[in-house]
Amino acid sequence: MARQSLQLELAERPTGPIIPGKTFRQTRIDAPTEADLKDGQVLIECLYVSLDPAMRGWLDDRRSYLPPVAIGEVMRAAAVARVLASRSKKAAPGDIVTSLMGIREVAIVGEDKIETAAELGVKLAKAGENGPRVTDLLGVFGLTGMTAYFGMMKIGEPKAGDTVVVSAAAGATGSVAAQIAKIAGARVIGTAGSDEKCRWLKEELGLDVALNYKDPEFKAKFKEATPKFIDVFFDNVGGEQLDMALGRANTFSRFVMCGGISQYNATTKSGPTANFMNVVTQRIKMQGFIVFDFAKQYPVAREQIGRWLAEGKLQRKETIIKGGIAGSEDALNHLFQGKNIGKLLVEVKNPEEAPRL
Repeated sequence: MARQSLQLELAERPTGPIIPGKTFRQTRIDAPTEADLKDGQVLIECLYVSLDPAMRGWLDDRRSYLPPVAIGEVMRAAAVARVLASRSKKAAPGDIVTSLMGIREVAIVGEDKIETAAELGVKLAKAGENGPRVTDLLGVFGLTGMTAYFGMMKIGEPKAGDTVVVSAAAGATGSVAAQIAKIAGARVIGTAGSDEKCRWLKEELGLDVALNYKDPEFKAKFKEATPKFIDVFFDNVGGEQLDMALGRANTFSRFVMCGGISQYNATTKSGPTANFMNVVTQRIKMQGFIVFDFAKQYPVAREQIGRWLAEGKLQRKETIIKGGIAGSEDALNHLFQGKNIGKLLVEVKNPEEAPRL
């Protein structure tokens, strides 16, 4: 009997939150095999799928930096995978690679659609050793780390003595961005959605202030924490928190517009209102960016992040869901329910398990 491969396909476009069993359908197909490979292709099995807030935007039929996922198409997602068979000189069976292979167990992809750990400049640690781990290829060395690094370093440009505020600071991108600002010598304030997350930000990441945005006194505490106003605001949330930050913005402050997770599932969108004109009066630089803009500079960022990890200046945390492909649509909603700390991943297959053709 042929090996089966489970994949998650878009069934209908959501108008609000993703609804498990409705937004997507789970489909089993005969898995591709080595015999199906053409020159320049590799057969890969998924180990971990990266779940990111941007994936919600890919479901909307609107102009963006990537085309929307089509109805019936496998859901787009980055993954770390293992090569099962290869007709490419770029990768051999057993190699660990990253690929935008989508949420599925097995796939054939072109050699231009994979990056090996060696190609990324990352030497993975063996089991039981300290150092970069497989999941870091999707986290600090992946698009998450690149987004935090270039958003903070190239647009935020924090310097010693600055006040930096990072919204959703306990998330995958926010937690790295906040630490980069601390490394630069800034006073860093993070917002998060629980006391547990706030403790992690202060006690383990070393942020100066961590504020729970669900606290009834959040607005007052936000103002109290920014007596000299905000020099850099790294925004992952949008909505009310963005408006509050604009109200506390310093003259010539830099607003790094990375995301707006508070709005992704909202049926009625909201944005800055009362304080938007501060962009003019305080001469704020408010800049959006896409991580792909900096693709040619990724090696520099990965080298620096690797040094910070080795020196203990940068910490990372993961929330790993064990449900495999079948549990991925439920896991996607964890992003919008605030259930994850750090990078959110779905484990499809433990790397310690033997490969299976």
